Amino acid sequence: MGARVSKATSCCCLRGQLHGSTRLDDPGSEEDEQGEAYELPAFQEYTFEQLRLATAGFAVENIVSEHGEKAPNVVYKGKLDAQRRIAVKRFNRSAWPDPRQFLEEAKSVGQLRSKRLANLLGCCCEGDERLLVAEYMPNDTLAKHLFHWETQAMKWPMRLRVVLYLAEALEYCTSKGRALYHDLNAYRVLFDDDCNPRLSCFGLMKNSRDGKSYSTNLAFTPPEYMRTGRITPESVIYSFGTLLLDVLSGKHIPPSHALDLIRDRNFSMLTDSCLEGQFSNEEGTELVRLASRCLHYEPRERPNVRSMVQALAPLQKDVETPSYELMDMPQAGASSVQSLPLSPLADACSRKDLTAIHEILEKTGYKDDEGTANELSFQMWTNQMQDTLTSKKKGDSAFRQKDFTTAIDCYSQFIEVGTMVSPTIYARRCLSYLMNDMAEQALNDAMQALVISPTWPTAFYLQAAALLSLDMENEAQDALKDGCAQETSSSSGR
Repeated sequence: MGARVSKATSCCCLRGQLHGSTRLDDPGSEEDEQGEAYELPAFQEYTFEQLRLATAGFAVENIVSEHGEKAPNVVYKGKLDAQRRIAVKRFNRSAWPDPRQFLEEAKSVGQLRSKRLANLLGCCCEGDERLLVAEYMPNDTLAKHLFHWETQAMKWPMRLRVVLYLAEALEYCTSKGRALYHDLNAYRVLFDDDCNPRLSCFGLMKNSRDGKSYSTNLAFTPPEYMRTGRITPESVIYSFGTLLLDVLSGKHIPPSHALDLIRDRNFSMLTDSCLEGQFSNEEGTELVRLASRCLHYEPRERPNVRSMVQALAPLQKDVETPSYELMDMPQAGASSVQSLPLSPLADACSRKDLTAIHEILEKTGYKDDEGTANELSFQMWTNQMQDTLTSKKKGDSAFRQKDFTTAIDCYSQFIEVGTMVSPTIYARRCLSYLMNDMAEQALNDAMQALVISPTWPTAFYLQAAALLSLDMENEAQDALKDGCAQETSSSSGR
């Protein structure tokens, strides 16, 4: 909990006179290839400080990358201003040395808007930092549901829906001049709040300006890429063929081995045993035929993406059944805070009972500031530290006596010195702001507390109280749920 909170970084010079998050002149919504308008904010440039806050200081707990911290470019989950959930891809420092090239590429991908994509919302380019911001998809990857499922295997109708939606995503990108997709695999297919499959926008950009287009096992890369090191639209179709095999088999089978099984008409070895009785021989044969065409050695012999959509559409089953039902998962927003066991602080924050919150915070004291007290005692010999501790003591006295204006001033002096950090100080100033009808400042303090302590339930609960004060009911409910989840996890010892 004793992590140092960094000062806000300066904006990149490429922004010229623009500050904060910058809206580009592209539309916030458009009608995609499926004829439905998809509403999203226009592409934005974010400051590094905004994304640091959104991810609680790029906390390890918020990493969602396949390989965790060891991923070459780490992806974090986060919340912008405690509202919109986002995924933030942070490139390693050697990637994209030319900031203009990175911005141009990101802005180009950011023009895309489709309900078949996990769309790119923005980017950040400050100093040597390069980050992408996309819609957050909460229901895992296709790889998780196909290869590492826990309760039940994915049903056949859902598998057919996945490959159709994926083909539609590629068709949409192609129609917008973005036919190249790098390293298409089961980890690039994500599931949204309603369990509909989406294609990650991250694959529309290379991992770096000169980086490789494929990071997976070479057994799965298109043969022409092995020869030339270049990706083409036909290479994307080859990778789509490997995904068809994944969906059919429930395993990640190398294409060469799968093609041997197909040539020997050994379809039983190629199909997932969990699917027995769920599809006809004709359906299975058609999917195998499509995969074989995509995996043709000669790129010119492979089908284009539009023909794949046309071939997959007639195979669809249970088209009226929502994806969350096919996946046996709850509908987005189905669980309510009322069904959760709320602690006294969570309950007080859910009712925005500021008096009760004050009593609980006063009683709790600083017990959640692990390590901070020791740090203070070792540094007490300096005059500056003594002044800082005096500010804290005066703030605590004012907080106890409910003089919240003085508490804000004293705690602000403590925070401004910046030599020590305390999530509890931010929590106390947060409540003091709420007592003074300063909800936006309170929300910022709750987020700063999460930067210091990313799994602290108190910070989530106070965030909810601030959001309620801003009349943001849905976002407040999410914050309460997050806090309850952290509290449950902590109490169970995980």
